[in-house]
Amino acid sequence: MSNATTTTPPTHWARFRDSYLFYSFKHDWIAQVCFVIFVIMVSAALLAPWLASINPYDLSQVFILDSELPPFWIDGSDAKYPLGTDALGRDMLSTILYGARVSLIIGFGAVILQALIGVTFGLLAGYLGGRVDAFLMRLADIQLSFSTLMVAIIVGAVFKATFGGATYSEHAVLLLVLIIGLAEWPQYARTVRASVLAERSKEYVDAARVMGFRAKRIMFRHILPNTLSPIFVISTVQIANAIISEAALSFLGLGMPETQPSLGSLIKSGFDYLQSGSWWITLLPGAVLVVLVLVINLLGDWLRDVMNPRLYKG
Repeated sequence: MSNATTTTPPTHWARFRDSYLFYSFKHDWIAQVCFVIFVIMVSAALLAPWLASINPYDLSQVFILDSELPPFWIDGSDAKYPLGTDALGRDMLSTILYGARVSLIIGFGAVILQALIGVTFGLLAGYLGGRVDAFLMRLADIQLSFSTLMVAIIVGAVFKATFGGATYSEHAVLLLVLIIGLAEWPQYARTVRASVLAERSKEYVDAARVMGFRAKRIMFRHILPNTLSPIFVISTVQIANAIISEAALSFLGLGMPETQPSLGSLIKSGFDYLQSGSWWITLLPGAVLVVLVLVINLLGDWLRDVMNPRLYKG
């Protein structure tokens, strides 16, 4: 009769709870505070249709006579609008919630597109090498020579000339995702290529080749999982950059129209009213944008330090 005992393998939660990532998070109050703020802001943006008192896209709910009402702590405010109203009479709290949702959708969508293109090109360049590597890296160099603003001007001008301004407004979110995503993919490609160059000469890759696995399977099933750490770190930084790019493009009139508020278009819409005393139209969405980008960048810095093996404490 065997006395051997069987052990139950640890669950995914147990492995995560014992990981250095979770240990570092528990002992870093800045990361905890930033994570809580980020979750609150994302949740509020996603729940905007239920949390907002009005739909800023629905003109029947907007009253122009209530325009430029101040926030609740200033004389002359209205209890219906705790953060005041903008020049069109829209509730600032509602427009900020909807605007943050649009900015987050563009930020995450652009980063997903960047990652898909950049990771694929980086894997191909690093694993295949030779002419493929040279071509893709020169393509990345050419792409980096064009700024996001320049790409936006060209794409926006061509699209408006071809389909008209009304069609551009209807598809502004998709266009901004494409513009920012296509302009920033080289960041992923270069990082993934460097990781693949370090991984492709290791024993497990040689073993996969000997077993007859195809290059596609080796790249995506074996090498890619070992390059995820820098991808996650880049993604946090790129989300913040994408949100800032959207805000900058909207401020310059190349992004979201005023009828579809984003944080950038809200800042732009109230910029002309600063000298008239209606500072909250610009400063409130600007403050939300600053806090959102700040917490994402701080989380990215923390994640970079945790996933850096040279800083691992054991």
